[in-house]
Amino acid sequence: MENPTLEQLKYPIGKFETPSIYTKEILEKAIQTIANFPDKLKKEVEKLTIDQLETPYRPDGWTIRQVVHHCADSHMNCFIRLKWALTEDNPTIKFYYENLWAEGTDNKTMPIEPTLQFLEGLHYRLAFVMKNLTENELEKTFIHPEHGKQFQLKEIICMYAWHCNHHLAHITELKKRMNWD
Repeated sequence: MENPTLEQLKYPIGKFETPSIYTKEILEKAIQTIANFPDKLKKEVEKLTIDQLETPYRPDGWTIRQVVHHCADSHMNCFIRLKWALTEDNPTIKFYYENLWAEGTDNKTMPIEPTLQFLEGLHYRLAFVMKNLTENELEKTFIHPEHGKQFQLKEIICMYAWHCNHHLAHITELKKRMNWD
């Protein structure tokens, strides 16, 4: 992409598309994506300079540092939502303002190394729980008040696999455009 549009910069892999059917293979691939994400992310960001970490992936977008911290924020919420759905009957989850979280001092200034370590443990747990869900548990749900709709855990697995690839592409595409590789 020589001159990508704002939409291409925002969604370099496209918007999330719900699978028409959730096969065992689709779910296994999504869980593997989630399991591998911390290593892939670390590989992409570990050699970046402070100036590179402070570079937004698009005009008026988050910096790479904020993207890394956002992944931890978002995926931590995913884990909590997963646990709520497994332990309560169709709970209404707590919505969080990701844009405001991204503006916090930690997201804007903290080194990324502790967050990369956190993501390793978090994704190990996410993948472990997801791999061990029964057919009935995959059907469990929660209500997301922002969207006013119910989500099944099998959908959340695929959505967060997309989320991993989505933010990884923000970083890899910026690196290509800036010739950082």
